[in-house]
Amino acid sequence: MSENEELIIEELPKSGYIRLPEVLKLLGISRSTFYAGIKSGKYPAPVRIGKRISGWRVEEIRKLNKNL
Repeated sequence: MSENEELIIEELPKSGYIRLPEVLKLLGISRSTFYAGIKSGKYPAPVRIGKRISGWRVEEIRKLNKNL
């Protein structure tokens, strides 16, 4: 993990939700790879946080990032 990725992880809130661009930046993967991983169960599914807005729980992304 690069220094930039470590800084991004440290700046994340302890709880809450983050949107797809931040998730992809943290994991360093493409959108299509991420969605294929969701389908296979490797990555967590999004949570609806509004009528047209989805996000991912910060806690799940932190845990996922530690396992990579």
